[in-house]
Amino acid sequence: MKKQTTLLLIVSFFLIVLDQVTKFLIKGFSILGFSYQGFGYGEKVEVVGRAIQFTFVENPGMAFSIEFGAGKIFLSLFSIVASILLLYYIRNIGDKPIGYKISVMLIFAGATGNMIDRVFYGIIYDYAPLFYGKVVDFILVDIPDINIFGKYYDYFPVFNVADSCVSIGIVLLLIYNSHIPTLSELRGIKKDEDLTRIDE
Repeated sequence: MKKQTTLLLIVSFFLIVLDQVTKFLIKGFSILGFSYQGFGYGEKVEVVGRAIQFTFVENPGMAFSIEFGAGKIFLSLFSIVASILLLYYIRNIGDKPIGYKISVMLIFAGATGNMIDRVFYGIIYDYAPLFYGKVVDFILVDIPDINIFGKYYDYFPVFNVADSCVSIGIVLLLIYNSHIPTLSELRGIKKDEDLTRIDE
């Protein structure tokens, strides 16, 4: 069981690194005298024709450019708390199906990837204080033109690797919804960990 948990954490770390590397490549960076230009804001590069393109936009809100309003710092703080709780849960997930464990791992990786942007990118790129960074999005997918409540869409909202992890994780979580723990079960996890520490 511990080996499985370790593997989940390693995969989580890989996905977080992949998310951050792709964002730095899109946005550009400068470190130790080396500068990489990245994309111009709004620039588009075709990957699979016009169906899938890479672009560069920044999102001050939640996933898929959903705005959060004036409570930006609360969103950033919530992201930190959510990432910590998910990490704690992965380490103590217990005897659950592997599909369920993967879903939690993916949601953790995605939440952490976007949390890094929100918390640190403002100071890394010197445009905002801590907790006020913007999430870098870059994957643009063409869709059939649709009109929803008077708003016209010809592309799916631009997203990133972290958003993809969260979306796939939520789909898996819906499939394995019967294994989602109750509050009493979560309290049991905490009690079991406390007893383990006493035994040690």
